[in-house]
Amino acid sequence: MCALFQPGESEPLPRLEPTNSQFPRIEGAEMAATTYGKRTAGDFYDCVRVGPERILFGLLDVAGRRESNEGILVAAKDMFRTLGAELFSPPDFNESEAMSELCLRLNRGVMEAAGGVCACPAFIGCYHEKFGTLCYTNAGHTPGLLRDRTGIAELASTGLPLGLFSHATCDAPTVGMEKGAILLLVSRGVVEGKCKEENAEDQEFGLERVKERLLADTLQNLQTVGGAILAAVGEFTGEPLIRDDMTALVLARSG
Repeated sequence: MCALFQPGESEPLPRLEPTNSQFPRIEGAEMAATTYGKRTAGDFYDCVRVGPERILFGLLDVAGRRESNEGILVAAKDMFRTLGAELFSPPDFNESEAMSELCLRLNRGVMEAAGGVCACPAFIGCYHEKFGTLCYTNAGHTPGLLRDRTGIAELASTGLPLGLFSHATCDAPTVGMEKGAILLLVSRGVVEGKCKEENAEDQEFGLERVKERLLADTLQNLQTVGGAILAAVGEFTGEPLIRDDMTALVLARSG
């Protein structure tokens, strides 16, 4: 077992920071995000309405520390919103093709902003309010976890991380989200959180622990879904100073 950090022994653990107020209203669904402590690396997320019935969202992880990759983060966020509106708002378009095109152009934009290669794992999804469907692409990111009454399904990688090869493409499948289903996205810093005790049997928090927490959650409050998982990672690592960003993004369908 990993020895847990006890308050009073050292510096206090970073705070969980709920940040869901910026998201647009979603008919029959809700989205929330939580971060753990001060952001030091390249996690960023965004969510924007791109049509009467569609919400585009994403969780990206630009390689490097904030002091060196801030320009890439700003450029990627601007491109996400601009290209999202351009590709997903026309009255007649193919959702899967638009998603693949978005990833291709984001990929090249990240490389241009970086002046070369810059790994940027990304999970991007487009939720359709009327049908409860999710068109997504996973560019080398931690798997998305889709929980419904049958259990948890992994939405695994559909292509390479952005920012590596200028002509790399990503597939964009579509899945259904039944009423009561939850999609959980966590950043790499969550699954790779290291146990403080050097001789611990399990050195990393891992995706299986994330799944266990997600299955155990009673969903009384959407904000607590990501918060409970990040709090568990903080206890597991026992670190007052976080070496990597830890972010959880949750989409829940209620109707």
